[in-house]
Amino acid sequence: MYCSKDKINFYEKSACLILAIMAVLFIFSVCYFGCDKEWGSNNVFKGILKAGEITVCTRNNVHCYYLYREQAMGFEYDLAKAFADYLGVNLKVRIAEKWEGMIPTLTEGTCSFIAASMTIMPQRKKWVSFSNRYMPIQQYVIVHRNNRSIRGPEDLAGKTVHIRAGTSYEERLKSLKNKGIDLEIKLHDDLPTEELIHQVAEGKIEVTIADSNIALLNQRYYPKAVLACPISEQEFLGWAVSRNAQNLLYQINCFFKTIKENGKFNEIYNKYYANIDDFDYVDLRAYHRRIKSRLPKYKEIIMQAADYHGFDWRLIAAQIYQESHFNPNALSYAGAKGLMQLTRSTAQSLGVKNVLDPEQNINAGVQHLKDLYNHFEKAEGSNRLFITLAAYNVGQGHIFDAQNIAREMNLDPYKWSSLSITLPLLTYRTHYKKAAYGYCRGTEPIEYINKIMIYYDILKRQGIKYETYAET
Repeated sequence: MYCSKDKINFYEKSACLILAIMAVLFIFSVCYFGCDKEWGSNNVFKGILKAGEITVCTRNNVHCYYLYREQAMGFEYDLAKAFADYLGVNLKVRIAEKWEGMIPTLTEGTCSFIAASMTIMPQRKKWVSFSNRYMPIQQYVIVHRNNRSIRGPEDLAGKTVHIRAGTSYEERLKSLKNKGIDLEIKLHDDLPTEELIHQVAEGKIEVTIADSNIALLNQRYYPKAVLACPISEQEFLGWAVSRNAQNLLYQINCFFKTIKENGKFNEIYNKYYANIDDFDYVDLRAYHRRIKSRLPKYKEIIMQAADYHGFDWRLIAAQIYQESHFNPNALSYAGAKGLMQLTRSTAQSLGVKNVLDPEQNINAGVQHLKDLYNHFEKAEGSNRLFITLAAYNVGQGHIFDAQNIAREMNLDPYKWSSLSITLPLLTYRTHYKKAAYGYCRGTEPIEYINKIMIYYDILKRQGIKYETYAET
């Protein structure tokens, strides 16, 4: 059959029109159905629903996942838990021993997704698929607050910069070196970035690099370490799934869209990052003002509760100041409330009906302190008191772990001097991976006790010296 050129052009135009209509209908269907329909051809997501559980691979650190007073938390953990709830399944947590081990764990199929404050990078896309970006970050130079020598990347010349090996920090620093900035890169094998920030705060090292979310979060714990200047453009965090898990990836993207619309994302974000710049680095002038203006409102309640349980009321007052600055409505990022910062589980176990009521909060807090004190009867004198205060701060489970490490090191597990050595070790993977309660911000209880004892000493000088902390 002979077809004219005009007919051929007509057929070609008709075919193009049909394809265009089909494309529009496809786009419309995706937009219309949105997150109500899944897509893809794999069985990963169906397997999760059938099993009724999903496994997240993350890191045991302060910005991903950790235990605080026996309660699981962390920014990434809270997001992952919300995702599991969104799917209607249980969440299982798998801790990667090394940063470099997360992607292999995912590709081997021993976890469903990675949620570990992972930067979306082109080289990582060769191995995994990333979700839509959910949080902007930027790499910052971290120095001591007294260090005024670094105001821009070029000021890193001649400096030794300490970073964890295997991170995007290394790539960025090498790029700066290639641009002519003569800096030295000191790599640390899987040392948490927050520990390097801590070392900057203590003056042990001069410079490290941290993503802005990690740096800002750690200002709560190490206020002497400050963000000096950015060394990168804005980057983004994403969750990772295996490349054959497109159904799951789709659900993750729908989840983030949903929680950003309904406010759940902001709720979790604010729990860890809101008002971070308002962190109150305690100074003595503020303390002296507050023991005059705030303490008198609660002094009688403190004295009665302390006397009932055999504590010096000045010690309890010092602890309350450390916990809440005598603010009865104080709410910590971890969800602890009131003058003595009671967690929900502690308050419920002690029958507290209104955790923000000063009398109920103080009585329950001192009761909880005494209960912990009774657990450590083998320690004597101030050792027993300090171990008790540390348990109040981070939970007795972490204290048990620190005592086990002390035994392994042939140290007396009932002396605070021993636990002052072993608690910080729970920051390091080589120790916390073997511990029953995992990662612990082990330097925090040491600083916690040091501050309490300073406040206690000031109050003692204003009254009668009281030697006995508690009755046995």
